[in-house]
Amino acid sequence: MRNLLYLPAAALAFLSFSCSAQSSKDLQKVLTQVGQQSSKPTDGEVVSGLREALSQGAREASNKASVTDGYFKNPRLFIPFPPEANQAATKLRQLGAGPLVDKFVETVNRGAEQAAKSAAPIFINAITSMSISDAWGILRGGRNSATEYLKRSTTAQLTTAFRPTIQTSLNNTQATKYWGDITKQYNQIPMVKKVNTDLTGYVTQKAIDGLFLLVADEEARIRENPIARGTELLKKVFGYKG
Repeated sequence: MRNLLYLPAAALAFLSFSCSAQSSKDLQKVLTQVGQQSSKPTDGEVVSGLREALSQGAREASNKASVTDGYFKNPRLFIPFPPEANQAATKLRQLGAGPLVDKFVETVNRGAEQAAKSAAPIFINAITSMSISDAWGILRGGRNSATEYLKRSTTAQLTTAFRPTIQTSLNNTQATKYWGDITKQYNQIPMVKKVNTDLTGYVTQKAIDGLFLLVADEEARIRENPIARGTELLKKVFGYKG
């Protein structure tokens, strides 16, 4: 009877030992993660971590946007007919020139896809100027604070650097030619307000806006999903909860 009373305790001890032996590696991982979360990163680590995260986001954004249909078949990035020229598009469709309008919209998006290939180096070059106070503010900020910082600090530089690339891409995809055909046909219609859109400026801004959307997606993924933190530095910086 006495032995039976001690049996559950012995069995429990054996079971506990077996489980701990089988899961020792998992336990070690948990302890490591806890240690990372409680260890405050240095100023240098925060700056380096944020730069690494933004660089990763920039590369991902550039890769996703630059594939065929990266803009054209992505509703979030799709570049429509210039809004201030919508009346021209409507009128030309009424006159049977709808295919010309459609072809133009496709080539505009193809131009943005081509230009996106060169976006990552431009982003990454701008990321290097991040200060310590900027980095801590971003780390403790909202889910897209890094993207907003990048937007504030690089939009003008990106626009200047990106515009010639967009112009070349629009020429390569013949979007410029189609736009010339559209404006020429429309402006010859009596009593209409002439279309005078800066096509390159319009596509440049829309292309950059689309890239920032993708950078924000990547930032949110790194912040919210520990698995997305591919290096020990990112794990330490974004695992810190101080």
